[in-house]
Amino acid sequence: MTPEVLATAAFPLPHPAAGNPLTAACLSNPGIACRIVWDITHSTMAASLTRIYFAGPIHMALRVGFVLLLALILRAGALRMISRITARAREDAGDRPEKARLLFRERRQQRANALDSVLRNAASLTIVSIAVVIIVGDMGLDLAPVLASAGVLGVAIGFGAQNLVKDFLAGIFMLLEDQYGVGDVIDIGDITGTVEGVSLRITRLRDVNGVAWYIRNGTIKQTGNESQSWARAVVDFPVRYDRDLGTVREVMQEATSNLWQDSSWQDVLLEAPEVWGVQELSSESVVMRVTARTAPLRQWDVARELRERLKSALDAADGAVLAPPSGPAPPDEPGPA
Repeated sequence: MTPEVLATAAFPLPHPAAGNPLTAACLSNPGIACRIVWDITHSTMAASLTRIYFAGPIHMALRVGFVLLLALILRAGALRMISRITARAREDAGDRPEKARLLFRERRQQRANALDSVLRNAASLTIVSIAVVIIVGDMGLDLAPVLASAGVLGVAIGFGAQNLVKDFLAGIFMLLEDQYGVGDVIDIGDITGTVEGVSLRITRLRDVNGVAWYIRNGTIKQTGNESQSWARAVVDFPVRYDRDLGTVREVMQEATSNLWQDSSWQDVLLEAPEVWGVQELSSESVVMRVTARTAPLRQWDVARELRERLKSALDAADGAVLAPPSGPAPPDEPGPA
């Protein structure tokens, strides 16, 4: 007789069908705590109480704690990756002028902050939702009906809230593509104003009359941004038709050079103003165009200053300046019959 047979004969293994007390107390797969209590007390009630009120809750708590720890680790990793992505979005372009680079850095900083907030919230919500579903499933809840109901509810909400989903998607792409931000002056259709607020659903504008416009992002088909990176002041200045254009151009060039060298405008002008030349001819005047590349939202200040300096320079030269026509000439009044 082999040793295995002798050991089995000396210490027979209990069979569940034979009414094993350990199996009856701790079920077919007894845990460590239940087995220890049974070995010490040989009490079916004590082993059952340990399994139900001690080993089971601790086992569940450990599983829940493991899921939460894994979720926290994944969330920390996702947030770290998002921080690296947004840090790259804050980097400057090295081939830009110093003034333009400062403006570009501020612009990218605003965009990076908005993207960081959106991506962090999305990552946290996704990871927490998955963790909650896993924990609820471990607690014994049948997730199949819940997920099926959630799927049906999601389809119903998707059909009923198509415009809302469209607005949110448009807002996300608007932030990713850096189309505009708070403080920009933009044109949306017939509305021109300063952006006061940007969210994933709406954009709030304030026009020159002080009216606040709330525009859904999903309805915006095209946007003109007047304050992104840099702007250009364009001045069309009329002079008398019989003036020498070479002399006029030299006087204008001198006036624009004085503006460029003025220290009070060094932070506004990004490049020296240029006299482009004749823009339009009419029977009364010749329109000369002068342009200047400026910081965002400062083109109107530069245009007003250019008009004033050009008029003063041409007046000092020979008084050849003609004011822009304010409207059509009034008709001649009929004389007495």
